[in-house]
Amino acid sequence: MSMRELVVLGTASQAPTRLRNHNGYVLRWDDEVILFDPGEGSQRQLLHTTVTATDLTRICVTHFHGDHCLGLPGTIQRLSLDRVAHPVAVHFPAGGAEYFARLRHATSFYETAELAVTPIEADGQRVALSCGFLEARRLRHPIETYGYRLVEPDGHRMLPEKLAAYGIAGPAVGELIRVGHLDLDGRRVTRDEVSVPRPGQRFAFVMDTGLCDGVYALAEHADLLVIESTFLESEAALAAEVGHLTAAQAARVATESGVRRLVLTHFSQRYSDPRRFHDEARAHFDGEVIIAEDLTTVQVPPRRVPSAG
Repeated sequence: MSMRELVVLGTASQAPTRLRNHNGYVLRWDDEVILFDPGEGSQRQLLHTTVTATDLTRICVTHFHGDHCLGLPGTIQRLSLDRVAHPVAVHFPAGGAEYFARLRHATSFYETAELAVTPIEADGQRVALSCGFLEARRLRHPIETYGYRLVEPDGHRMLPEKLAAYGIAGPAVGELIRVGHLDLDGRRVTRDEVSVPRPGQRFAFVMDTGLCDGVYALAEHADLLVIESTFLESEAALAAEVGHLTAAQAARVATESGVRRLVLTHFSQRYSDPRRFHDEARAHFDGEVIIAEDLTTVQVPPRRVPSAG
């Protein structure tokens, strides 16, 4: 049975607090288990979840500020310690290749894990997955930064009653889906006649950035958007200066982009009451707003069920 959910490891920006670990997020999406931005302490945070290093299939780093990558050495070494048998892909801004190399070999260890290192070299670069594709988009931050989105292609939901009316069952259903039509008793039955469109699901991950085209490209029609909201609107000028978003900006992005479930995270330590982020976002977004907390799990919303027409 496929699983699509976000496991939150840490939600602090720049410096951890007593209640918030440095960044770290794991996306479970069918056969992909993707670790995003492993900050310091991510390896230990994993121990408090049902995710293990052995589960990881991919690591994505948005940029090489410490709160988004200082967990890489321990995570990479853990892959070898646990003798992970499958290759683990790693993506990061190509301009930070030297930082990655330093983090990968920060200390002496016996490396047995296989890392499939694939840097992000251009805005819009895509990586093919069995469930669709992973796309990176350039963000606006003082250093080279990319956000990521996972996109499942649109498909079809077969209608059992219409299949039965044509006597289509068993392997013939798979052939109809694959080929797009079947020839039955001199009549061609098309896939569209016995199905309705099934929009693919989308996940977006937007970290340190000011407002830019990349933010909107990533968020477009996301079922689940994980986005930084380092500041409140009262510090909007500071946010713009240092390349970050406010909760209000993140919420407006979600509204304008047709997001279904909004997860705010990466909170400045200057704020002690997370409800302020919720209240500010609620004023600009009518959908579900979640204020991320360490070691919680957020489900990807159930797939929309289209009408049979």
